[in-house]
Amino acid sequence: MLTFGQFGAGRIGRMHAKNLAANPRAKLSAIYDLDAAASNAAAEETGAAPAPTIDAVLGDTSIDAVLIASSTDTHCDLIERAVRAGKAVICEKPIHLDIRRVDACRRVVAESGVPVQIGFNRRFDPSHAALREAALQGDLGRLEQAVITSRDPAPPPLDYLRVSGGIFRDMAIHDFDIARFLFGEEAVEVAAMGAVLVDPRIGEAGDMDAVMAVLRMESGALCHINCSRRCAYGYDQRIELFGEKGMLISENPTPANVSRHTAAGTSARGLLHHFFIERYAESYVHEINAFVDAVESGSEPSPSFEDGRRALLLADAAVESAATGRSVRVGR
Repeated sequence: MLTFGQFGAGRIGRMHAKNLAANPRAKLSAIYDLDAAASNAAAEETGAAPAPTIDAVLGDTSIDAVLIASSTDTHCDLIERAVRAGKAVICEKPIHLDIRRVDACRRVVAESGVPVQIGFNRRFDPSHAALREAALQGDLGRLEQAVITSRDPAPPPLDYLRVSGGIFRDMAIHDFDIARFLFGEEAVEVAAMGAVLVDPRIGEAGDMDAVMAVLRMESGALCHINCSRRCAYGYDQRIELFGEKGMLISENPTPANVSRHTAAGTSARGLLHHFFIERYAESYVHEINAFVDAVESGSEPSPSFEDGRRALLLADAAVESAATGRSVRVGR
């Protein structure tokens, strides 16, 4: 059993804390949040102890690993402090909004030799993972195209959007990662466009709410990503892989696999989930198990720190492309 400390007890932090507390392979020992009331609430829900300081968590020799679910601007500092204390790390995405800060953190992680996993949980969704497995087995032959659709039911609060880093770094970064995961190769070029179609206040906050990006992969294959901050029919998450031998699709979960076709017309099935925590509940559990496996076996966690860095490079390229109207070569 791996003993965890946790940083962050907000919305996603409380979800992680409950998952750790329920996992038979993990023990949540301590949780810290700058907001003591949040720490206390999460601790009461999970049986963990509310920690008074970050150092109290990192200085506890009984704690093997830390889960970082605090605000993005704290991630690199906490990763560095944790690996220097010898604690394995699983950290929510993105690593940071500034690639220069990520690269500095990367050097500290490499020098420490301590395992770090980044929270791209969608890799662990059973349907998405099945697409990758089928592609690796050659079911589609040579991969030629992918279409990744990611649409939220409603925009997040404007206060969040003002500090999120924008839709490419906050929302689409999941899709950049899953593209690399599915193709098993790097993207070398990005062409992106964006608009404000949902709420003009999002534009006033310096962001966009509807974006599209096309990635050119190393093999020449193309991947189209489309994201919207609003979706009237629920939380829309679909992936289509297309190759020389056919197509594979990871569909949205629905309440039942029954559609009605009568003289009165055809009924479509509604979506089962309307929020990311419910839609990807299973994948959040699987990512913790994968992290425990990696730490216990001494293998490199996946998604790795480098996976998180590569996704941010793609997000940065998309931001530049949308701003300039030109396709952008992706740095290394």
